[in-house]
Amino acid sequence: MYKGRALATIFFNLLFVIFNLVSLVLFVPFLQVIFPSEDTELVLSEPQYSGEGIGGFIDYVKDYYDYFMSTMAQEDPKYALMFVCISVVIAFFLKSLFRYLAIYHQSQLRMAVVRDYRNKLFEKSMRLPVSFFTEEKKGDLMSRMNGDVNEIEIAVVAVLELIFRDPLSVIITVSVLIYWSPALTLFSFILLPLSALIITQIGKSLKRTATKGQKQLGVLFSFLDEHLGGIRIVKAFNATKASVNKFKDINLHHQRLLTRAFRKRDLSSPLNEFLGAVVMILIVWYGGSMILDGEAGDGFTGKQFIGFIIVFSQLLVPVQNIAKNTANLSKAKASQERIEEILDLDEKILDPEHPAPIKPLADKITFTDVSFAYRKETVLRNINFDLPKGKTIALVGESGSGKSTIADLLPRFYDVLEGEVSYDGTNIKEFNLHDLRSQIGMVSQESILFNDTVFNNIAFGMENVSKEDVIQAAKVANAHDFIVSLEDGYETNIGERGNKLSGGQKQRVSIARAVLKNPPIMILDEATSALDTESEKLVQEALDHLMENRTSLVIAHRLSTIKNADMILVLSKGEIVERGTHEELFALKGHYFKLSTMQEV
Repeated sequence: MYKGRALATIFFNLLFVIFNLVSLVLFVPFLQVIFPSEDTELVLSEPQYSGEGIGGFIDYVKDYYDYFMSTMAQEDPKYALMFVCISVVIAFFLKSLFRYLAIYHQSQLRMAVVRDYRNKLFEKSMRLPVSFFTEEKKGDLMSRMNGDVNEIEIAVVAVLELIFRDPLSVIITVSVLIYWSPALTLFSFILLPLSALIITQIGKSLKRTATKGQKQLGVLFSFLDEHLGGIRIVKAFNATKASVNKFKDINLHHQRLLTRAFRKRDLSSPLNEFLGAVVMILIVWYGGSMILDGEAGDGFTGKQFIGFIIVFSQLLVPVQNIAKNTANLSKAKASQERIEEILDLDEKILDPEHPAPIKPLADKITFTDVSFAYRKETVLRNINFDLPKGKTIALVGESGSGKSTIADLLPRFYDVLEGEVSYDGTNIKEFNLHDLRSQIGMVSQESILFNDTVFNNIAFGMENVSKEDVIQAAKVANAHDFIVSLEDGYETNIGERGNKLSGGQKQRVSIARAVLKNPPIMILDEATSALDTESEKLVQEALDHLMENRTSLVIAHRLSTIKNADMILVLSKGEIVERGTHEELFALKGHYFKLSTMQEV
C-alpha cells in the first residue's frame, strides 16, 4: 500500500511542478500582448521541426508558440489577450488540482505510516518482558508512541517533498532560467552554497535538541501517569501544591527544549528567504544593467527579463522547502532512533524454535535449585519445592522475601538465572508461551481491570464467550448479584481501572475472569488483604470455589487464610527457611510462629 500511494504522490507532485512553471512562463506572452514594442518581431511564417534532439524540440515548441501568438495578435490583440488569460487560468487550475491530488494520496500515506508505527510499538511492548516495565518509565514509552511517531509523520511528507518534488521543481525551473539566460542564472547561484552550509549546521544542532526534548516529554508523561493514578494519596498528604510545582518545573524544562528546537527548525526558512531576497536584488541590478548596456544577448528582452524574475522568485519556494524539510528530517531522525531503540530491544522471554506440546498437568510442577536476581541484586537463592497436581502450596514471608518473584517465574514473566522450573518433568522454557500461560490463571492483590464493560472484563482474552458462561462464572465468584444491580448490568462500563466499583467488587470480577478461563493451575496473590470484613468473606468464598480441584500457588498475606494449605513455604531474604503444614510450622516456634503471633496481636 505504501508503494502505490507514494508513486501516486510523486506523479501528481511532478505534474504540479510542471504546471506551476507553465502558469508562470505563460506570463511572458501575456506581457508581450499587453506591452508590444517597436522591436518586437512577429513570427508570421510557420516554423519547421529540425529533429535535432530535445533542444531542437524545445526550440520548435517555442517558435511555434511565438508563431501562434503572433498570428493571433496581428488579427485581434484582444482575442490574443483573452487566450493568454484563459491559458493562465487553466494552468493554475491544473496546478491546484494536481497539488490537491498529491496531498490526497500523501495524507493516506502519512497516516498509514503513523498507524503502522504505533501498531509495531504496541505489539512490541506487549511482547517485552515484565522486567522492562519495572525498569523503564511507562511515560517514556507513551512519549515515543505519541511525540516521536508524530515526528515520523512529518518526516514522511518531508521525504516525499525533499526527494521527489522540490528538487524536480528546482531542476525544471533552473533549466528554464538557463535557457533564457545562462549568465544571469549562474550569477543568481552565488550565495546558494553558503545557504546550504548554514542550514546543515542548524540541522545538526536541531537533532541534538530534539532528542533531549523527546526524552523530557517521557519524563513529563511518567509524572502525569503516576500523579493522576495516585490522586487520592496526593490529596490525602496535602501534596497538591508540591506536585503542581514539580510538574511546572518539568513542563517548563520541556517547553524550553521544545522552544529551542522550534527556533532552530524555523530559522532556516527566514534565513533562506533573506538570502534569496539578496540574490534577487542582485539579479535585478545585474540583469537590468546587462539589458540597459545592451549586453544581455540576442533574444533576451526586457519582458523576458521580467518573466525571468517571476520564475526565479518561485525558485525560492522549493529551495526554502528543501531547507525546512531538511530541518524536519533532522528532528525526525532523532525520533526514529528512539523508536528503533524500542523495536530492537531484546524480548528475552522467547518461544523455543520447536516447542514441546503441553497437556493439562498430570503430575507436578518442580522448582529445582532456582535462583534469580533483578539488576544483579539476588532475590531468590536455591529454591527447591514440588507443587503436586490438585494441591495447594502457600508462600509466606515478610515483604521483599521473594514470594511474588516465585509466582512470576511460573508463567515466565521472568526467566530463572540458575536452576529450572519444570512442568511434568519438562522445562517450561521448552513450551510455547501462549500454551504455557493458557494453563495458568491469576488473581492478583491489585485488581487489574480495564475501562470496558463488566462482560468484557470477565471475558478478557477469550473468544466466542456466551453470556450464560459469563453469568455462571460471576455466580461462582459471588459477583452476579451486585453486577445485575448495576445501571446496565453486565454491559455497565466500570471506568478506568474499574474505579466505578468497590475494592471487593473489583476482586470478585477478577475472580470471575479466572473462573471463566477455567485453568488447571491458579496463582493467587491473596486478594483479601485490603478488604473490609464483609467483602473479605465474599471474596474468600469465591477463592475457595476457584481453588476447588485445582493446582494452586498462593501468596499469603493473612496467614489465617492458608491454614488448610497442603504445604506452606516460609521465605526470608530469598530463601526457603521453613516448610510444612500450618500445625507443623506453628509447633516449630520459628519464623512462621513469629509471623502468626504478630498478626494475632
